[in-house]
Amino acid sequence: MDTPLHLLFLLFLLASSAALAIVSANFYNDFDITWGNDRAKILDNGQQLQLTLDRFSGCGIQSKQEYLFAKIDMQIKLVPGNSAGTVTTFYLSSQGPKHDEIDFEFLGNLSGDPYILHTNVFAQGLGNREQQFYLWFDPTLDFHTYSVLWTPNQIIFSVDGSPIRVFKNRETELGKVDSNYHYPKSQAMGVYSSLWNADDWATRGGLVKTDWTKAPFVASFRNFNAAATATSSFDAAAAEEEALESNQEQRLQWVRKNYMIYDYCGDTKRFPQGPPPECK
Repeated sequence: MDTPLHLLFLLFLLASSAALAIVSANFYNDFDITWGNDRAKILDNGQQLQLTLDRFSGCGIQSKQEYLFAKIDMQIKLVPGNSAGTVTTFYLSSQGPKHDEIDFEFLGNLSGDPYILHTNVFAQGLGNREQQFYLWFDPTLDFHTYSVLWTPNQIIFSVDGSPIRVFKNRETELGKVDSNYHYPKSQAMGVYSSLWNADDWATRGGLVKTDWTKAPFVASFRNFNAAATATSSFDAAAAEEEALESNQEQRLQWVRKNYMIYDYCGDTKRFPQGPPPECK
């Protein structure tokens, strides 16, 4: 039976201080600017970050610390106006050709058209598990909180506290029928954010190009938080007989019914022989 979302959140909140490290960000202390030079700016004594894209380059940052199972939050205000062709990212990733990765990517659009929130999960270098959503608010007007809760049992993507996607660890079950199925469970991951030009694919499959007369494009970040467990001994077995908390389950289903626009599990053109086994 599915692991309750509310119990996972509760256990993270109530875990003892010996097992739980709470990190409230100062961008100077917690991140390195890895590319783009002065296009990435840390402001307000380290409390805020601005990433800028111009016609020459974007920019990006990487956390100084890595995490193996964590709840990660970032508040982001996306590029306003005509953001077509731009991609703003917030994700976790390990290194190497068989890396693990958990993605939030925000695909820009023409003024008045909605952003697309693109999510993906990589394990052992294999991804292709995309789900995409519209948002139920304008993400350019104010900061909103985007969260990943990553445990040995499942990954929960949330927006402003509302779960939008749950990716479960079914490796014990599915590894017997699909040797390519893996769950990210053994590689520590850093936290990354970036703003870059991807007008060859980001907006309407690359049909709409970046309007450089609108540059520079700016995305703002604040209130990064990380709650990282030191070990993988997260035990939710006692909760397996409990149902999901009704308001969280209802919110999850509401988002997926009204705002999910792509699910790889339902892509019959991509998977004519049937969806991957974790979809069943």
